[in-house]
Amino acid sequence: MAASRASQSYHVTIVGGGLGGLTAALSLRQRGLRVTVLEQAPKLGEVGAGIQTAPNASRVLLGLGLRAELEKIRTEPLDQVRRRWQDGSVIGLTPLGDYCKQEYNAPYWHYHRADLHKVLLDACVAGDGPGPVVEVRTGVKVTAVDRTNPARPTAVTDDGRRFETDVLVGADGIRSSVRDALGLPDTLQFSGEMAYRVLIPGDKIAADPATRWLVDRFQSTIWYGPDRHLVHYMIRGGEWLNVVAIVPCTPEVEERWTVPVTVDELADAFPGWDERVALMLSKAEGDISAWAMYHRRRDPVWVDGHVALLGDACHAMLPYQAQGASQAMEDAAVLAEELGAVPVEEVRAALMRYVSRRAKHAGMVQDAAWRNMSLYHLPDGPEQQARDSKLKRFDGESDVSYRWLWSGSPLNDPDEETFSYQFHN
Repeated sequence: MAASRASQSYHVTIVGGGLGGLTAALSLRQRGLRVTVLEQAPKLGEVGAGIQTAPNASRVLLGLGLRAELEKIRTEPLDQVRRRWQDGSVIGLTPLGDYCKQEYNAPYWHYHRADLHKVLLDACVAGDGPGPVVEVRTGVKVTAVDRTNPARPTAVTDDGRRFETDVLVGADGIRSSVRDALGLPDTLQFSGEMAYRVLIPGDKIAADPATRWLVDRFQSTIWYGPDRHLVHYMIRGGEWLNVVAIVPCTPEVEERWTVPVTVDELADAFPGWDERVALMLSKAEGDISAWAMYHRRRDPVWVDGHVALLGDACHAMLPYQAQGASQAMEDAAVLAEELGAVPVEEVRAALMRYVSRRAKHAGMVQDAAWRNMSLYHLPDGPEQQARDSKLKRFDGESDVSYRWLWSGSPLNDPDEETFSYQFHN
């Protein structure tokens, strides 16, 4: 009890107000720590489109007491379906829906990223929540870290402001300024691929007999083909079809990281594929962009003294396990368990335990996602046939099984791990 009271007296500053940063902020708040979030954007919010949370991430979010809010914004897929590129024939099917809740005691849900971000932000700043209210500062671009006093690291901004703290957490993405400030090795690697990210109005999908099947049963769908693949699923209860389409990268996108593209470019990116793919993609509206696919090679160095990294800053991964944000949420849960259990004098050891519990696990997911890139994009032939045969008796695309992945990092709190996620039909 003394350690718990002592822990309430210290302060954690998180650089980055994305999904990982806010999950960490809320988790730490509920452990009694004082938290400040520094976000460089002038207004806090998520851009982008859909996000998947498998049971390992849902378990973390539900453990934060967010179930009622999440149920209002989630869309639940009933299956995960894998299809052949030429004719759309089904390669394999994995049950989701009630199966996940019964097997993993947590759901597999889809969201609009902005909706999930708002739920987390509202919980961080709610005056009636457990623990000290999180202070959120926007328009704060951290460019350096002053560690003159190792026990009191200071985030330094581009305009000279200084934020001294007991623990500094870099949750500032794949091009993390906190990581750079620590002088850690450059582990960034280019995959050779790019992703089109787009939302398609669900009513346009439903109105066309050729694509109506996409709204008749909510599913998470993966199309496999030579050198490219396609993922799509409904969000906001069918209001939007979220699409991520991955193809070989152009030199322009590699150099600029992201560029706007037209609907025609998107629809033409899958020549020779099942005609329903082009029909679906041609219905896209609004902003469409192509993103270069970078990741970080596996590296267990996440901590230096009282400074730690979280999420993409330490283990950015390709999306071939749909686990980028989910692994950041696991980081958040473990980080909060370790910091919330110690006084400030024991922060260094707590952060090392955080790394010990998470680095190998996240690294295995990174490696699996990297291997899946080749597995997804095999040309037709013997290797592709062997892959498709394996997917018919599916237990995970690569070296990690879904049972291992979706069970997540073991948590120390038996109440959270075992009893908080019971779902009754």
